Amino acid sequence: MTTPLRITLPAALPAVPESGPPQAPGFRRRVRRYVPALAMYGVLKLIGFGSFMYLLDSAGDFRKKHPRFGGGAHTWDVLGTWDGWWYQQIALHGYHPQLVPVPGATGMIDLQGNSAAFFPLYPALMRLAMEVTGLGPFGAGLLVSVVASFAAALGVFAVAAWFAGRRAGLAAAGLWAVWPGSGVEWAVYSDSLYVALAAWALYAVLTRRWLTAGVLTFAAGLNRPTAGALIAALALAALLALRRREDGVARPLTAMLVAPLGLLGYLGWVGHRMGDYGGYFKLQSGAWGHEFDYGRQTLDVLTSVPVGHFSYLFALPFADVIGVGVVLLDLALLPLLFRLRPPAVLVVHTVLTLALVLGSQQYFANVSRYLLPAFPLFVPLAVALRRVSLPYQCVLLGIAALASGSYAGYALFELGVP
Repeated sequence: MTTPLRITLPAALPAVPESGPPQAPGFRRRVRRYVPALAMYGVLKLIGFGSFMYLLDSAGDFRKKHPRFGGGAHTWDVLGTWDGWWYQQIALHGYHPQLVPVPGATGMIDLQGNSAAFFPLYPALMRLAMEVTGLGPFGAGLLVSVVASFAAALGVFAVAAWFAGRRAGLAAAGLWAVWPGSGVEWAVYSDSLYVALAAWALYAVLTRRWLTAGVLTFAAGLNRPTAGALIAALALAALLALRRREDGVARPLTAMLVAPLGLLGYLGWVGHRMGDYGGYFKLQSGAWGHEFDYGRQTLDVLTSVPVGHFSYLFALPFADVIGVGVVLLDLALLPLLFRLRPPAVLVVHTVLTLALVLGSQQYFANVSRYLLPAFPLFVPLAVALRRVSLPYQCVLLGIAALASGSYAGYALFELGVP
């Protein structure tokens, strides 16, 4: 018989005032607490990034591609292609929301691409970095993404450590560096920023810092549409707190009211400028073929790829095989997460993130990066890894980091459409 897994939940960290400088002893404790997680993430990420750059250079295919679509003169140019090109245009020229038909179009794609499909917080930070540092949009975008990726690593560490202890937190920070889809963490993409905001918003809810949670969720809504999952998770947690009368009324209620304003505000502004309050969704569907289809395309892919059929929409065989593996891995980890009985805010955020991603019609090759915000699924693996000695854990994650150059980087940017 196997001994049932028991996890003793650590007590919530002492409350810290939301304003004012921390006292020196507390600051030193935080440095000692978080530096190992930063080092774990940074070293693993450098290994994976170096592997990715080596694969790009050795294959050389990027030299034959258009600079907007996975090409460039240097390996690192690839990091600013695809969606990165759009973010650079927004940072330089701002938004001009409109719905422009493609002349004579009769198929699914009947609208011209428009920058309004991309949420504003990340390009706004790019613009700020350009003004402060003098970098161009490419360098500024990389700077924002790299800094945000370390903030995300700390957030993932904090959530996992709160739930399952410091060793599990370190393992979770390492998993964030090597997880499928992690190739976009150091690219001109908004994913690292979103995960950083989501992770710290969830941690703020866990530690009952409601106003912080509301502001971070508001910001997340200005960064990606999947913030709807985070907004719902915070709302449920706030309602439970109000029911239990744990933190009064004003703070949970304020957080619940503030949280959706970023997402709703941007969608409303785009709709107003387009003269159609459903304009954002029409643009996503008509220009990129992205829409909520209740999982029909996901089911099509999951039943086609295992038998070697690639006749479904937006098929990219190698990247889609990886995507199928990611979906199956996440679905296998979900009941293991439930078994650990996590707080409701983590369950709702994770389940709704899975539902929004798997329920949408899109390039299935993107599913690995779209599922990065479901990082609470790291916790079961992190709990298992904490039983392993730290040196052996580093070896395992180091091997995964080396391989991630292919499955998390090259497969996305060169064999798929990230």
